[in-house]
Amino acid sequence: MKNNRSADMKRVTYETDISVELNIDGTGKSDIDTGIGFFDHMLTLFSKHGIIDLNVKAKGDTNVDFHHTVEDIGIVIGKCVAKALVDKNGLKRYGTSFLPMDEALAMVSIDISGRPFLMFDCKINTQKVGEFDTELVEEFFRAVAFNAGITLHIKLLYGSNSHHIIEAVFKAFGRAFREASSNDERVEGLMSTKGVI
Repeated sequence: MKNNRSADMKRVTYETDISVELNIDGTGKSDIDTGIGFFDHMLTLFSKHGIIDLNVKAKGDTNVDFHHTVEDIGIVIGKCVAKALVDKNGLKRYGTSFLPMDEALAMVSIDISGRPFLMFDCKINTQKVGEFDTELVEEFFRAVAFNAGITLHIKLLYGSNSHHIIEAVFKAFGRAFREASSNDERVEGLMSTKGVI
């Protein structure tokens, strides 16, 4: 296992003030305070199932709505992932997880490719879970993917309860990321015939 696969970053705009600390080789501990209860829960799930240590502190213009805060947290988490994975030698690179959450089944597949892309095929049946706007799930993952430099596919196979659907996605993301970011001692250099990622 590689050492020091961690990063921290602060981002301040007129709309948000965000600090993130991330350790890919952690134990799944988290300290999350975004001011958005449901989102705190989802980031805690990502940390636990990814076995990633994740601290997030955010203050945003939630009096307007949650969009800026959720998207900007995605940006900072993505940048921390890119920084922590700057050395890609030995990475498995790919990870896929199918995750059931009661009646919902989600699939997340990741390629730590250096080519940012998001395919989001996930119909969420309600506009809100509590006060959280469900359309922000896609915005968060787009921000993560494009700032981490990963290819990310998210697909809901089936499900009806919006909370279950979103929870399945975040858990699957954690588990797929854990697989993709892990090392395989049999991999010499980069997992690429091009010699670069």
